[in-house]
Amino acid sequence: MTLRRGLIALTVLSILGTAFELATERHWQTWEQLLPWGALVLLAAGVALPALHDSPRVVLAVRGLAVAVLLVALFGVYAHVAVNHEAGFLDQRYAGTWGTLPALSRWWYALTKSVGPTPPLAPGMLAQTAFLLLLATLARRTSGRNGPSAPAVVHRQSHPS
Repeated sequence: MTLRRGLIALTVLSILGTAFELATERHWQTWEQLLPWGALVLLAAGVALPALHDSPRVVLAVRGLAVAVLLVALFGVYAHVAVNHEAGFLDQRYAGTWGTLPALSRWWYALTKSVGPTPPLAPGMLAQTAFLLLLATLARRTSGRNGPSAPAVVHRQSHPS
């Protein structure tokens, strides 16, 4: 139960931290920038639902929400890296050589934000938050409502030889 509560607390902190980051970046200019806001709403619902009604169906629904957010986050990582890759030729360090760099180097620079304006780590944080919520449902499932189950005890009977 303590593990589950800790995972839920980390999930809530991650939701709040991600929301703060999105707000400071004014991340609402296009429909694509609204996707992480919707993902945060799904994650918040995933945290709240079991508190309202704890059942196997609710756990399954929370897992579905977490997987949906993971998919949105993966799209976000791809979108951020692609924008950085497209902006590579604008970077003053690589403007003259961007087209001649090996493709793997260009994608690496885009992934690590060596070029481009968008941080691929931001949607990665969203994926981490969804993963924490998913782990919280697994901790609940294995521990049950009354805490961790006691280990099975095997009794050996001694037989006269």
